[in-house]
Amino acid sequence: MAANPATGISPLPTYPPVALREQNGTEAINDALTLCLQRDPTTLLIGEGVPDPKGIFGTTSGLRQRFGPQRVLDMPLAENALTGICIGAAISGLRPIMVHQRIDFALLAMDQLINNAAKWRYMFGGQAQVPLVVRCIVGRGWGQGPQHAQSLQSLFAHIPGLKVVMPVFPDDAKGMLCAAVVADDPVIFIEHRWIHPLRGNVPAGYFETPLGKARRRRKGTDITIAAFSHMTIETLNAAPALARLGIEAEVIDMRSVSPLDVPAVLRSVAKTGHLLVADTGHQSFGVAAELIARVTRQGFDYLRAAPASIALPDLPCPTAHAWAGHYYPTAASIAEQALRVCGIHIGEAQRRELGTLQATTPADIPNPEYRGPF
Repeated sequence: MAANPATGISPLPTYPPVALREQNGTEAINDALTLCLQRDPTTLLIGEGVPDPKGIFGTTSGLRQRFGPQRVLDMPLAENALTGICIGAAISGLRPIMVHQRIDFALLAMDQLINNAAKWRYMFGGQAQVPLVVRCIVGRGWGQGPQHAQSLQSLFAHIPGLKVVMPVFPDDAKGMLCAAVVADDPVIFIEHRWIHPLRGNVPAGYFETPLGKARRRRKGTDITIAAFSHMTIETLNAAPALARLGIEAEVIDMRSVSPLDVPAVLRSVAKTGHLLVADTGHQSFGVAAELIARVTRQGFDYLRAAPASIALPDLPCPTAHAWAGHYYPTAASIAEQALRVCGIHIGEAQRRELGTLQATTPADIPNPEYRGPF
């Protein structure tokens, strides 16, 4: 563009507006997989039930018909062996996407993930990469219980060499999955099943969202609530009630577990002086504890009170609805803990407001409109 002769300054370039379309999480992930398979013939999709008519909660529906059985494959119940095959394929120049309908199934492949996928680049001095994506679905629902509802992100985040991401909203699910597929290191892509029915505006076409960056979802001045995965939704539901009680919460959607975007949380805590971390994993030795430790070490002078966390108790996930009501954190429990961190006495008025946040559905079914795959 020609410069303005009076000022010598060239005008800023103009770009066409990005087309947006409303999608839910299922549609956004299916769109991302379609685009990745379409863009790069070395990309493969494999997993137990991938070509099934129900298509992994609908996220893989129609892909085998479009790209064929050589690129969209079912796999036998041999998770460790198939993970080794996918690692070998990645080392050889392919970009496999493995899918586990439950993260619990990935436990059967931990030897391959930890001792091979995570270490390969290091062991060969950076001369070899393992561009492997492992999609794992977590979260409660329909009484799935101790072996089908675990949230195990802290296990994978503990391993150097693995990236671990947990998108929440449809645009991030699409953009982060595209970014994970083109990454040259193994990425554990963890989807909470309750992000699948969420709706939002998603850019059309191919795009990548950087891995390892948090995103502020709500501005606030009184407390920072850093949330992982579905806890972001619960936190956003809690924030209006907190505002009515005089507490403006800044909500940070962490999006990534490893790398962990500590600077984003530090910037917020420097303003609010209070920190609450909400995670879908267990309380002890978990992601929430790690984030609090790092913020405390690096930003102790910002804090006006001790940080706190909301996470699952150190018990296996229950199957019975009666126990689920006492097990899973909710918007009400997040709001109550935020008040305590801010030093607010919880009296009758606070109890009334917290009561408005009590769910009317079973604790393991946050969205009654979503029936799941079964």
